[in-house]
Amino acid sequence: MKKATSLSELGFGADGASSSFFRPVADGACTPTSHRRRLTKISVIGAGNVGMAIAQTILTRDMADEIALVDALPDKLRGEMLDLQHAAAFLPRVRLVSDTDMAVTRGSDLAIVTAGARQIPGETRLNLLQRNVALFRKIVPPLAEHSPEALLLIVSNPVDVLTYVAWKLSGFPASRVIGSGTNLDSSRFRFLLAEHLQVNAQDVQAYMVGEHGDSSVAIWSSMSVAGMPVLKSLRESHQSFDEEALEGIRRAVVDCAYEVISLKGYTSWAIGYSVASLAASLLRDQHRIHPVSVLAAGFHGIPDDSEVFLSLPARLGRSGVLGVAEMELTEEEARRLRRSAKTLWENCQLLGL
Repeated sequence: MKKATSLSELGFGADGASSSFFRPVADGACTPTSHRRRLTKISVIGAGNVGMAIAQTILTRDMADEIALVDALPDKLRGEMLDLQHAAAFLPRVRLVSDTDMAVTRGSDLAIVTAGARQIPGETRLNLLQRNVALFRKIVPPLAEHSPEALLLIVSNPVDVLTYVAWKLSGFPASRVIGSGTNLDSSRFRFLLAEHLQVNAQDVQAYMVGEHGDSSVAIWSSMSVAGMPVLKSLRESHQSFDEEALEGIRRAVVDCAYEVISLKGYTSWAIGYSVASLAASLLRDQHRIHPVSVLAAGFHGIPDDSEVFLSLPARLGRSGVLGVAEMELTEEEARRLRRSAKTLWENCQLLGL
């Protein structure tokens, strides 16, 4: 039996309900619609652990006036929505809606797609591909139809290939289709370095680029703290910082996610904060630089006809990707990036989109 979630569902009409509590000022010039600002709507497709961590983080950071949740499991979806609604007294005023029908996302400013098969311990992100592409064929076209001006932010794995899939299926310009990419990988990288250097991770400038996964590339050449190049200092103070050691650190960053998955079965909180930071940069037009999955054709020797999406530092704003930074890479870093692009593009070509 469906329980009521509002007094209206219990038979109490909402029309004029507030008039018994409030009345207009004497001159009557101010009406409820005067000076009304444009409302912001964010939709999250997929109410699993990742989707709900993102929704919860966005909700507590007061980034939207309306949040729409979509999932294929109606009971779980309704339960998640109710659980958030019941915290209304402790949160900013946000309208929460949910449905299994994509129509509930109509008019979204930002649509975040997390739906997909859960990554299991030991499974690479690329192994998830075929299981998720079929799902995207059901999600992306109606999402684009209901919100033709929205920004699409893809989180589902393998994120780089699925961002390409979303771009093809939506018909949106590439600047409005973004993958969460290595934004979280870079945070993990900065965390490990910050712990070693005993500084705040926010003061470490370091990027992981390329694939969000096994072939990601750590950009050691431009890593800095307080404007000082870190790699040179590390090598001067620790002779053990050779190429093998650097690869071990890169591998540790990649394995961070697998360790969390093996311990708790999934990742959620870190990706929730990562995606919320991307949402803020986009919707608040902050022009911040994030390593996210973008159309990379023509960058760093990647062929112009290779429609591959992978992570590069990009400037994000209200209209999506405003530009991609022309990083100075070493010859080895550029070679690894092109190799990562080649692997991803080969997977994309198998899809026949």
